[in-house]
Amino acid sequence: MTNQIFGIFTVLFCLIGFYFSWKLQTRQHFKAAVVLLVICGFALRLYTSSDLYLHAWDERYHALVAKNMINHPMVPTLYDKPVMPFDHRQWYANHVWLHKQPVPLWLMAGSMRLFGVNEIALRLPSVLMTTLGIWLTFILGSYFFNRKTGYLAALFYAINGLILELTGGRLPTDHIDIAFLFFVELSVVFIILYIQRQGTIFTILAGVSLGCAILSKWLPALIILPVWLLMVADSGKFPVKTIIIQFLLLIFITCLTFMPWQVYIYRAYPVEAAWESSFNLRHITEALEGHNEPFSYFLRKIMINYGELIFLPLAWFLWTWKKRPYDLKKWALGLWFFIPLIFFSAIKTKMQGYLLFTSPVLFIITAEFWYQLAAWRKRIRFPVLINLLLILFIALPVRYSIERAKPFDKREKNPEWVKELRALNLTETDPKTILFNYHRPVEAMFYTGFTVYQGIPDLATILDLQAKGYRIMINDDGSLPGESNHLDGITYRKFR
Repeated sequence: MTNQIFGIFTVLFCLIGFYFSWKLQTRQHFKAAVVLLVICGFALRLYTSSDLYLHAWDERYHALVAKNMINHPMVPTLYDKPVMPFDHRQWYANHVWLHKQPVPLWLMAGSMRLFGVNEIALRLPSVLMTTLGIWLTFILGSYFFNRKTGYLAALFYAINGLILELTGGRLPTDHIDIAFLFFVELSVVFIILYIQRQGTIFTILAGVSLGCAILSKWLPALIILPVWLLMVADSGKFPVKTIIIQFLLLIFITCLTFMPWQVYIYRAYPVEAAWESSFNLRHITEALEGHNEPFSYFLRKIMINYGELIFLPLAWFLWTWKKRPYDLKKWALGLWFFIPLIFFSAIKTKMQGYLLFTSPVLFIITAEFWYQLAAWRKRIRFPVLINLLLILFIALPVRYSIERAKPFDKREKNPEWVKELRALNLTETDPKTILFNYHRPVEAMFYTGFTVYQGIPDLATILDLQAKGYRIMINDDGSLPGESNHLDGITYRKFR
């Protein structure tokens, strides 16, 4: 019931805030309207991030690695002090963890360093990045079209269900894709500021942001390079020589930002780094970890994630792009979305978060199409269909947002198994404790200081670990092998 009360209050607060925000934008008070969007978007993100447990895929792994990086930020580890043999090829059970780039992990580690090791602190960077992303989307929409379009695009961003769930860590790729989206979008905003103010500092900041995007989810971020060229050329403010110099500076700063980490891991952990590099390349030619989807996968997913009517604004955009083939702004938006769409549709491994960094384009195009529909309505004698479409373009994302946020569900936000682990952490403080036979080893290592394994080793291994000074704890789930039962010096506990 507590979850429902919290959820109902959040929904009512946001409905009131969005209503007054809409009223303000109709009166051309865009700054105040977007501020209200930001406040309501922040409330939605706090709600979806308030689950007091780690989600199974992939948040628990990111959480544990980030926790370990608090003490050694340059050494990302999953099993911080492994006592059992491990395979460096198993990213879900190894020691040095290079499965993801470091920036999102550093952000999570820094937040937990400041606010304690807990779920809210873990998710706070994603909450703040997607809250700021509302404002960034307004800036982008305003630049590519106008402030009305920017406002509506920001509204779509604020309520998008996929972004909300990823912010709360409820879906695979969670905070990694959120950081990637944020830094890609931030780099485009710095491009706009460079065009408007013509300061080299903004090229440098765009390069740093692009480098951070690469350090969040690797090379797809490079789509920003042609976007930069198209936007700067479209402005007509810069001679060719200046464009070349600034573009080379952008590339230099980008490389200066992301290359040191790559050099470092190949020198410090050459075996693990080489394996992860080859594993990344295999995503192109193999359907890894069961993510085998047809070429049309992302076309279906964008219809779910951005509204069932999304193909109408996309078709309209392609039609207007064809009518104005020399409109470089349309080329910038088009490349930002369609090149990743084609690339990720062609590769073998597919996950819905792969296209998240293109979502601002979809929000902007949908928003501009909405206003085009509103303008066409005035020219039609019986505008019932257009009125229905205008309503559905807003209502469908709202419905999807509620479905994803789940504010009315009866759910336990603080489950008993987490309370049990937290209590264990307070009473069992020996750092040399090893817990065996526990079915949530990654979560247990996050909530305690123990090293935790899902299985049970043989008797000889247990005795050897005891001889080395380790304290052994075993979860008695009722199915322990005979040789592991009732050993001297072993602590037996029953966990949920």
